[in-house]
Amino acid sequence: MTTDEEYAAYSLQKGWRTLAIAGGVIALIGVLAIAFPFVTGISMTYLLGALLVLGGIVHGVHAFSARGWKGSLWQVTLGVVSALAGLLLLANPILGLASLTLLVIAYLLVDGIAELGLSLRMGAQKGRGWIAASGAISLVLAGLLWLGFPADAMWAVGLLVGVSLLATGISMVFVAVAGRGVEEEDVASATEPRGA
Repeated sequence: MTTDEEYAAYSLQKGWRTLAIAGGVIALIGVLAIAFPFVTGISMTYLLGALLVLGGIVHGVHAFSARGWKGSLWQVTLGVVSALAGLLLLANPILGLASLTLLVIAYLLVDGIAELGLSLRMGAQKGRGWIAASGAISLVLAGLLWLGFPADAMWAVGLLVGVSLLATGISMVFVAVAGRGVEEEDVASATEPRGA
């Protein structure tokens, strides 16, 4: 039996190249999303619309397959609402993109307030300033997006998705490089004579 640390070291030793390539590809997709935020935002709207339609179909199938279940009416209702929302996004992706931008603004607003509240409750603990700064940045971003709405809807979601993908890809590359370092250390220690 191996420990979690041994398994992690083994997987990084053997798979660091694959992880680095995957990270590089994801980072490249992130760069493309940043370069073309409108296309990315519209693509995300179509994806969300398709997922909502699929979810509606699944709810409907479940409701009709579970006849006699008291929750069938709710399942049908959820299915209809989900499918209609998905069809609306597919039919008018610009409106969907604007809706997604409003959700991002709401998220940033709630996140900023929550982080500032947390920083106030932390007292003199270390890291309090970082949490407060993160909360302030979220509030500033929410304010800037709100001031620029609805024009921001054309680029905000795509840009945020791109930044997230770029950060994920870069972190994967860094983990892979660290895994390569583990492999090189093991090779070096294996070539040293015993008792040295």
